[in-house]
Amino acid sequence: MNELYDIIIAMETSGLKISAGHLYPKQLNLYGDMGNIITLKRRCEWRGIEFEYNEINMNDKIPVCDLYFIGGGQDKEQIDVSKSMYLQKDFLIEQRDNDAVFLGICGGYQLFGHYYQPFDGEKLLGVSLLDAYTVAGKKRFIGNVTAHTDFLTPETLVGFENHSGLTYLQNDTKPLAVVSTGNGNNGKDKTEGARYKNVFGTYLHGSLLPKNPHLADYLISLALEKRYGEKIQLAKLNDEIEYNAHNSVLDKAY
Repeated sequence: MNELYDIIIAMETSGLKISAGHLYPKQLNLYGDMGNIITLKRRCEWRGIEFEYNEINMNDKIPVCDLYFIGGGQDKEQIDVSKSMYLQKDFLIEQRDNDAVFLGICGGYQLFGHYYQPFDGEKLLGVSLLDAYTVAGKKRFIGNVTAHTDFLTPETLVGFENHSGLTYLQNDTKPLAVVSTGNGNNGKDKTEGARYKNVFGTYLHGSLLPKNPHLADYLISLALEKRYGEKIQLAKLNDEIEYNAHNSVLDKAY
């Protein structure tokens, strides 16, 4: 990135800031999910936007943030997180309704819904940010995914799924994307992930945002709009490497 380009970026976005809350990173951080936070941080910093990072651990009081992220994990970790997060359900719903941005991956995505029902054991209560629920399936979905959105350019999202949960969406909660390669939410209805207001959930690991910079920028834009009350145009970055990674797995079956 040349010096002139850096100056242009700083002029357009210097002085701006977003705050991010990383929910339970010690429990839910499978398959490189931390890469999503790194991507958001770097893409903000390259534009001169301050990125305030808040690590939120078990039993911590969740602070007010512009953006919240939660990753995936195994059932044991999901049980612990479910109990802790459910205690702050009302606060999280309030933040959703105040236009905070949420991104949940796999197990975290499942806990954004009403519940996850394992084969054995008690139902894990979610925080109902999404009108969705998940039940354990008999088959594990493993492999690359390509899915198509109706709100991003380019329209495709790519990632890697590894889950046996079957997620079903209801009412105003809509799919994040429609699957062309892979299984998605439940292997039947071709949906992948979910979105409602500024809440986004997905089964895509890999991690998701490094290979989908257009989604990362969409989330950053929403977080800035939440903080400042107006749409802010992001300066373009040189994403040749990111889109090479994106295109290398586009429509590629595992």
